[in-house]
Amino acid sequence: MEKFPHIFFILAIASTNFLLVKIFGRTKYFPFILWVFNLSFLLCNRVYEGYSFASFGDRWAHLDKFKGTFRWHICFNFVVLRMISFGYDYHWSDHNPYVDQEKHIRHCNTCSSGKTCYRMLQERSVGIDKLSYTIYLCYLLYAPLYIAGPIISFNAFASQLDTPQKSYSLKQVAWYGFRWVLSLLLMEIMTHFFYYNAFAISGIWKQLSPMEVFIIGYGVLNFMWLKFFLIWRYFRFWALVSGIEAPENMPRCVNNCYNLESFWKNWHASFNKWLVRYMYIPLGGSGRKLLNVWVVFTFVAIWHDLEWKLLSWAWLTCIFFIPEMILKSAASSFKADNVFKEFILRELSAVAGAITIACLMVANLVGFVIGPSGISWLKSVFLQTEGLPTLFGLLVTFYVGTKLMFHVSDTKQRTHQS
Repeated sequence: MEKFPHIFFILAIASTNFLLVKIFGRTKYFPFILWVFNLSFLLCNRVYEGYSFASFGDRWAHLDKFKGTFRWHICFNFVVLRMISFGYDYHWSDHNPYVDQEKHIRHCNTCSSGKTCYRMLQERSVGIDKLSYTIYLCYLLYAPLYIAGPIISFNAFASQLDTPQKSYSLKQVAWYGFRWVLSLLLMEIMTHFFYYNAFAISGIWKQLSPMEVFIIGYGVLNFMWLKFFLIWRYFRFWALVSGIEAPENMPRCVNNCYNLESFWKNWHASFNKWLVRYMYIPLGGSGRKLLNVWVVFTFVAIWHDLEWKLLSWAWLTCIFFIPEMILKSAASSFKADNVFKEFILRELSAVAGAITIACLMVANLVGFVIGPSGISWLKSVFLQTEGLPTLFGLLVTFYVGTKLMFHVSDTKQRTHQS
């Protein structure tokens, strides 16, 4: 304990959360208690940078020398998500009012074939014996997923302890690991020959032409995708080796997403599933979508870190979400009862997709590279005479790319139907 003294803080917070769940878990105001407790520590952990033993007295101050290189309060963000998951899954252990399991089984190809999909593992309550303190700690501190995820719900984790995952055979797990090695080689090639991040972080991009800024912005977005792809698949691979199936975080390439909703479903997919289950649906789901996206993305920004540029990223994303939701609502009411109307709808969707991809680039550059102050600079570059041709060219490029994605999606759908 003296060599790793800061585990005291982890166990103290986790144990207090467990007691709150056991005491108040069956009450109707429990979600409020759960969120207040966990959000308070999420913020305090960052403000006080993991706390100090010196605050308990001088005799304990020497323990602060053993912090090590691993800052526990950074990775504790994932533990907070697990503590909330355990709380809600305990609260819903009798019945989850937001999920119709029978309807899901009827429409799910995996469940209807006799197997169990991840969503069913997540929604199906585990026995009371699985809601113990020891399994709770195993879930919070499970080594393969502790540092960076993917995020797995308590129900899905506990249900695989006695019956390890069967979705992947040994051969498939080995192939999964080999593909990760190939992806790592791709990252090595990118970092040696393409200097997107160096240009972005150094600030040299301010001296470049609009076309060069666009290339760097698009390159940074692809680099970020591959970086997180490697991190999440590495940890998911070791979870699969130990018999636990966690959600895939990058099921689709970033270059194959043409709207914000599909982008977030396929970027940090396990976090998206967590947000939908524990925040979006309890807040009212699609019935309050315009309001809920602001709450959800603000939480996502605070969960990542206490920085204004992340809040700017979150609120920009929400602003870009609004026209997409309006267009989707209009499209659903528009009846494409002939070829011409179907053509018009498809063209408008492609234009909307091009604009969305451009907005995604702006939001991610502001949130993770240039900060809020860079918005005015981007406007001065791309909305001036010199930058307008580049802006038009990139929108045309994204329009063509979106049409290509439509074609790929149609081909997959026809193959599936046949």
